[in-house]
Amino acid sequence: MNHRQDEFVRFQDWKSERSSEGNFHAKGGVHRSKVVIASDELHNRLESGKWRAKGIIQAVKSSLSGFVEESLGSKKNILDPQGPFLQKWNKIFVLSCVIAISLDPLFLYIPVIDNDNKCLGLNRTLEVTASVLRSFTDIFYFLHIALQFRTGFIAPSSRVFGRGVLIEDAWDIAKRYLSTYFLIDILAVLPLPQVVILIIIPKLRGSRSLNTKNLLKSVVFFQYIPRVLRVYPLYREVTRTSGILTETAWAGAAFNLFLYMLASHVLGAFWYLFSIERETTCWKQACGNSSPCHHASLYCDDDHTKFKTLLNSSCPIETPNATLFDFGIFLGALQSGVVGPMDFPQKFFYCFWWGLQNLSSLGQNLQTSTFIWEICFAVFISIAGLVLFAFLIGNMQVPMFEKMDEQLLDALCDHLKPVLFTKDSFIVREGDPVDAMLFVMRGKLLSVTTNGGRTGFFNSEHLKAGDFCGEELLTWALDPNSSTNLPISTRTAQALSEVEAFALVADDLKLVASQFRRLHSKQLRHTFRFYSGQWRTWAACFIQAAWRSYCRKNVEESLRDEENRLQDALANEGGSSPSLGATFYASRFAANVLHALRRNTAKKARVPDRISPILLQKPTEPDFTAEDN
Repeated sequence: MNHRQDEFVRFQDWKSERSSEGNFHAKGGVHRSKVVIASDELHNRLESGKWRAKGIIQAVKSSLSGFVEESLGSKKNILDPQGPFLQKWNKIFVLSCVIAISLDPLFLYIPVIDNDNKCLGLNRTLEVTASVLRSFTDIFYFLHIALQFRTGFIAPSSRVFGRGVLIEDAWDIAKRYLSTYFLIDILAVLPLPQVVILIIIPKLRGSRSLNTKNLLKSVVFFQYIPRVLRVYPLYREVTRTSGILTETAWAGAAFNLFLYMLASHVLGAFWYLFSIERETTCWKQACGNSSPCHHASLYCDDDHTKFKTLLNSSCPIETPNATLFDFGIFLGALQSGVVGPMDFPQKFFYCFWWGLQNLSSLGQNLQTSTFIWEICFAVFISIAGLVLFAFLIGNMQVPMFEKMDEQLLDALCDHLKPVLFTKDSFIVREGDPVDAMLFVMRGKLLSVTTNGGRTGFFNSEHLKAGDFCGEELLTWALDPNSSTNLPISTRTAQALSEVEAFALVADDLKLVASQFRRLHSKQLRHTFRFYSGQWRTWAACFIQAAWRSYCRKNVEESLRDEENRLQDALANEGGSSPSLGATFYASRFAANVLHALRRNTAKKARVPDRISPILLQKPTEPDFTAEDN
């Protein structure tokens, strides 16, 4: 009993200590004590939950760290971005991305129109085929995402000398990829079209064809943007690391042609889908005027035969009536029956031909209606044609090569050697011998001259793709009486970015010099003058010298006129004391003379060694018509 009493007393003591702080009475004290006990229990649970949450977070962080370390591997498993494996893989992935972009428009061909029954249906075979092909190309995206977590990168801060420092830390690689292209890659690889076709569409009821058409249009357009945006950075990465995407010239031309055909294919697919949308829009308007007609009856899954006459009269195709409904540029697709359940190859090539024809003609033959989105589609076709002609179809050529015949071009191409220059490297310095003539294909150069170190003289220009430098070597090679010593460079050329060019060395240029001399073309001479940096600098200095000479003559003529006015005023007076007019002319003449003297003195003080006028020595012009002795 005493033992139990002791336990009871201790419990009462603990309870009294906890309750004394509350200062409650007998009536309401019981409820307040329960509240205090409940709050204490809640506080203890929160504290324990907080520590449990911290433990869970640490466990997740440690497990995630272990997963990343295992998935990314050690530094030995980190891939070099400039290694041969990644260079080949990047080329393969770029081609797979282009193929994936060409497969996505196939989903737009799934909706079809039954012209006999005037209803909208789906191509079940194409649904499965497009989903399987899309899943196959998505495998390359998943592999690319996995390789990005194993690919090192060059730290931007270390790109001062040499190749820079390769970062091989797993966390740094992951953070860099997650903050750059990870989101775009995830949006591009999501299997949204497959989910819509294989999961969502079978569960839809009612207007299944309309829902399929709208979902496919939204999903394909949503994913097409990140897929297209991802191709250009990949292309830049491939050309930056390996120099070129294709190994041969014909492969590069075929790749550009394929891109042009791809754009035609995409436009043809959207033209097909928009044609179906315009006809279904006409059907909805016709059903809106007829109460028994409802939208669900316009699809091949429902009963639609009783409204066939109404739709034929309200939306005529064979004999179109613009007052009832103007189909615009989509009338050809409806009249040809390409939107119907015909053979898919016929449908595909017909739409592809429509896109290629209008893209090549810049949409000049399109007769649009007043529908706003139709006009925007036609404007997009015109702009896309201009852009593709400018960047894809127009082959970049050096201006000098455009004026040469095929025989001379073949002789040059046999001796051209591809060269690469890193950023900030000096290709040639002013005063050094010129041993090669460069034709820039990619990159930017800075060409600078000081006219042999002349004080106060500085001229610079930027060279881009299509320009050339080292033209002093051409003049030397075309001179039959030239010495064996190489010519001296009059300019300093520095690479502002990674430069890809073709070099024609002095010995090879001497071999083809005879063919240059047999080329009687004034256009080549004018082209050489126009694009030569040496001739441009001389022309600019010549214009400056002529302008300063003109200004100096104007000043001398104005002073001469002032002097003549002063002499005339003095002669007209004839007296011993000068008049007010003569005094005014004399003071004005003296002020002009002092102003001219001060200006010349200031110029001489700033540039004491400058020779006036600033005029370079005229460059030696290559004689394209001279014959060998």
